[in-house]
Amino acid sequence: MRITVRGKNIEVTEALRQYVEKRLGKLERFANYLGEAQVVLSLERENHKVEVTINMNGMILRGEEATHDMYAAIDLVVDKLERQIERYKGKWLRRRVEGSAAPSTPYLEPAGKGEEEEFRVVKVKRFAWKPMSIKEAILQMNLLGHNFFVFTNAETEQVNVVYRRKDGNYGLIEPEV
Repeated sequence: MRITVRGKNIEVTEALRQYVEKRLGKLERFANYLGEAQVVLSLERENHKVEVTINMNGMILRGEEATHDMYAAIDLVVDKLERQIERYKGKWLRRRVEGSAAPSTPYLEPAGKGEEEEFRVVKVKRFAWKPMSIKEAILQMNLLGHNFFVFTNAETEQVNVVYRRKDGNYGLIEPEV
């Protein structure tokens, strides 16, 4: 697994980098293939925050933790990612056995234990699809009272998603070209 570590408002020391690589390296025992991992270490006021995003052959694992100690935050986020992998790898294996394998399933090991939760679609929404600016999309999202809104960006003519972040700001998800 290739690991990229960067700092935000903090200098990433060699000791921190090695600790992150050591702890994330242990995740490979849960799944046979983990792609690139991007780690952002940041310092916000007195909190040390760790954000990890791992690309698993098309699927994304993400974890975020904040504590008063950077090393403790790294441990917590790795534990969170381990639980995510354990929870979902049984589902991936079952799909592979049933013949509808997702691209990431050949790289996963059996789940071992635990009940699998069922995913059900309980509502389907259809709506008119018209190109709009990012500002219009945010306004529409707020008018609907939703936390996210899918739209066609009038400038790029691609499908985008705007969403409300926990800090009250907005985020934009765009496809890579």
